[in-house]
Amino acid sequence: MNAASAFHFDSLVWDWPIAIYLFLLGISSGLVTLAVLLRRYRPQAGGPDSTLLRTTLVLGPGAIILGLLILIFHLARPWTFWKLMFNYSLTSVMSMGVMLFQAYTAVLILWLAKIFEKELLALLPRVGVLRTALGWLTPLHRPLETLLLALAVLLGAYTGFLLSALKSYPLLNHPLLPALFLVSGLSSGAAAALIAMALRARAHPQSAEAHFVHRLETPVVWVEIFLLAAFFIGLALGDAGKTRALAAALGGGFWSLWFWLGVVGIGLVLPMLLRPWLSRRPTLAGTLLISGASLTGVLLLRFFILYAGQLTVA
Repeated sequence: MNAASAFHFDSLVWDWPIAIYLFLLGISSGLVTLAVLLRRYRPQAGGPDSTLLRTTLVLGPGAIILGLLILIFHLARPWTFWKLMFNYSLTSVMSMGVMLFQAYTAVLILWLAKIFEKELLALLPRVGVLRTALGWLTPLHRPLETLLLALAVLLGAYTGFLLSALKSYPLLNHPLLPALFLVSGLSSGAAAALIAMALRARAHPQSAEAHFVHRLETPVVWVEIFLLAAFFIGLALGDAGKTRALAAALGGGFWSLWFWLGVVGIGLVLPMLLRPWLSRRPTLAGTLLISGASLTGVLLLRFFILYAGQLTVA
């Protein structure tokens, strides 16, 4: 299989815009999860001046909106998307996802509005009702934060549920896919946050929030490696359809090379090899290289799962 046929084959239903959509949702989910945890466990570092909070302010809702726009314009009839937005069905995975997006985005905006209250009031000083509404949010902010954490975790897992609903594809119809996408989304959120911190400081970030993200990032990466291994072991021990799917994905060819060089090599091995060097000689370039490689690896994983998962039909 060459590069051209790897992206165009008969059993392909969902193509590259869906991979980018899943990647963006993972970044939003990961950033919001990290931001809430920072405010819970390092409250002194989680104020409005926090780079993680400011990055979440931009990319939290921004990645969701961009992802939905990509999804809308990828539809054969984009103008019909409003029906999915307001006609809910508890039997449709896509419809349940839309409900989750709406709840997540609404709670996220309220949570961010209260955190950046002073900046918002300075930006809109003549909107009197805004001050009143933000005052009402004060006693609700802690419960909102807890609800937002739950919604962010659900959103991260939902990206995997969406693909696992394609039951005719053995590789995608896997119970570990939601957990794998949740954890890799956390990894992408951490990488995006560290890139933002490094660019803001114009150096290797040494702040309390950077140390907090680093402490979470290492176990998250190891859990991701464990889930990847368990994912493929589950396929190897599965029925004939799953073993055929595993052979098609990793048995040689374009997508096998994509996984080993891109997902494993760039996304996992390269950052792990370079981190000891960065700890001894911290530099801006080193931080951008390592975090950029981690972020690229997560994007490549989304492409691999989406395309290699559709190579084999049950």
